[in-house]
Amino acid sequence: MKSAPPVGENSEKGEKVQAMFDSIAGRYDLLNRVLSMGVDRGWRTTATQEVLANNPKDVLDVATGTGDFALTIKKIRPTTNVIGSDFAANMLEIAREKAVKQQLEIRFEQGDALNLPYPDASFDAISCSFGFRNFADFKRGLEEFYRVLRPGGRCVILEFPPPPDNLLGQVYGLYFRHVLPFVGGIISGRPEAYRYLPESVIAFPKPEVLVKLMLEVGFEARFQVLTAGLAAIHVGVKKALY
Repeated sequence: MKSAPPVGENSEKGEKVQAMFDSIAGRYDLLNRVLSMGVDRGWRTTATQEVLANNPKDVLDVATGTGDFALTIKKIRPTTNVIGSDFAANMLEIAREKAVKQQLEIRFEQGDALNLPYPDASFDAISCSFGFRNFADFKRGLEEFYRVLRPGGRCVILEFPPPPDNLLGQVYGLYFRHVLPFVGGIISGRPEAYRYLPESVIAFPKPEVLVKLMLEVGFEARFQVLTAGLAAIHVGVKKALY
């Protein structure tokens, strides 16, 4: 039985997570539809509104996976230049196929979120939807976001925080630990990938901890919890030059 990648911040995490997502790329979208039961659609809508709040000209979607969030941004704001970046090549191939099918002009490029291959001040907005917890170094990732943003630019992170300490959180925690790995393992043939998911959520910083880290990097930052704390959106703004 293959082991799941390490969770939290870990120097050995990157390559193992990359290989894991490459291995499940073909069934990733099906699994998301089956396992999310559509709950995430409203979350993504709210996050998209935050990304587009200041009419950005150039947007970078980091950890884009199979490209759904990047494609949504492009559909809503066709005049915006959108780039999707991910380190999993197989995921990006699916994203490119979707863009062609939907007749949307988006560049999907392979890249390391901890060493983004873009010059300083290249983007007006950065999005990261359910991918930030896979980073091996959260502060380094935020520093890279800050570096490639233009002054006044927005960073929007949509992520699963640890389940809240309430009844809904307890039910969701049971679902995450037991139902999701079982169903995900059957559909994907890679149960370790869906053991990793709940473990990575539990090991992820609480919203108030992540917002503090964003402040330390230099962002003006805030967060909003969604669905009684099952998801959270963090918004950071790079301070404008005066």
